[in-house]
Amino acid sequence: MFDYLVVGAGFAGAVIAERLASQAGKKVLIIDKRNHIGGNTYDYYNSDGILVHLYGPHIFHTNCKEIYDYLGKFTTWRPYEHRVLASVDGMLVPIPINLNTINKLYGTQLCSAEVEKFLADKAEKKDRIVTSEDVVISKVGKELYEKFFKGYTKKQWGLDPSELDASVAARIPTRINRDDRYFTDTYQAMPLHGYTKMFEKMLCHPRIKVMLNTDYKEIKGIIPYKEMIYTGPIDYFFDNCYGKLPYRSLEFKFETIETECFQPTGTVNYPNEHPYTRVTEFKYLTGQKHPKTTMVYEYPKEEGDPYYPVPRPENAELYKKYQALADEMDDVHFVGRLATYKYYNMDQVVAQSLTLFKKIIASNGQENGTQINGHRLPALQT
Repeated sequence: MFDYLVVGAGFAGAVIAERLASQAGKKVLIIDKRNHIGGNTYDYYNSDGILVHLYGPHIFHTNCKEIYDYLGKFTTWRPYEHRVLASVDGMLVPIPINLNTINKLYGTQLCSAEVEKFLADKAEKKDRIVTSEDVVISKVGKELYEKFFKGYTKKQWGLDPSELDASVAARIPTRINRDDRYFTDTYQAMPLHGYTKMFEKMLCHPRIKVMLNTDYKEIKGIIPYKEMIYTGPIDYFFDNCYGKLPYRSLEFKFETIETECFQPTGTVNYPNEHPYTRVTEFKYLTGQKHPKTTMVYEYPKEEGDPYYPVPRPENAELYKKYQALADEMDDVHFVGRLATYKYYNMDQVVAQSLTLFKKIIASNGQENGTQINGHRLPALQT
């Protein structure tokens, strides 16, 4: 008998499985419907020998040293700061909007103080910030909203920003300096040999067994276990009894060409003029040297693998119904994006799983393993 059945071999499942096996001495079975571990961060070498991410680009960033060090037990980190350009008015300009963005877009030579006033003058005061449209227009005004955000958001979500919760746009900063990094976290890096290799090391433990191409419902009642860690869609777990929770999906189209470099940075966003939202060239992310290069084009769509919970009030209310059912279960723990119907960065998913591990250990009266590298795990921040 297994102590724990872990459903899902992405970050949420792999981290909790590793901790339970290595720190608590538990026997763990981890299963996944897909034919690989690593969840959406799965990467592999394509037929041309270029390391690519099957489900689009994933760049690791965090402000938490404990999480960075924990994952560093399973990989050597390659420092990498992601930079993104947006195709606007026939130019490629930095996104998030910064001092260089404004000066290039408008042909000006403003300093930081001047661009701060420039954006303040364009911003439109809103009495209530309810939607994503409200967030952006209150920061940068309608003109920049339409250039950078409106078209991109409509493609990404299939909804106008005025129909989306403010949280969608609240994540997007505006800068008055020349910092053109997409993220500003203290720790920004990529696994030197890829995410899949990192997951392989994480799950390489004698008390962990991995089963792929397996739906947990297929083995229900066949393989005995004491408790479950569930990281899949919460509505699927409860047989969609209240209806399906809406998600946005993506279609990825890969292209490999005979050139060392295709575009000037890792990712270029296309807010308006193309059906895809962005193009990512993987060699920037991986640091790989190769005479060819591979890009991925992302096309948002309604149906397909669930990637992004759709943040609207009615969806939050539907999730609460499922959450109430989950709260009644003593032998099943729900963790991760899909199981909690919320978009998390990778480090937040790791933090959520480490926090759950700490709770499980505490409830079992085992205090060992509740710290990482001698530091107590910080509370999950979202």
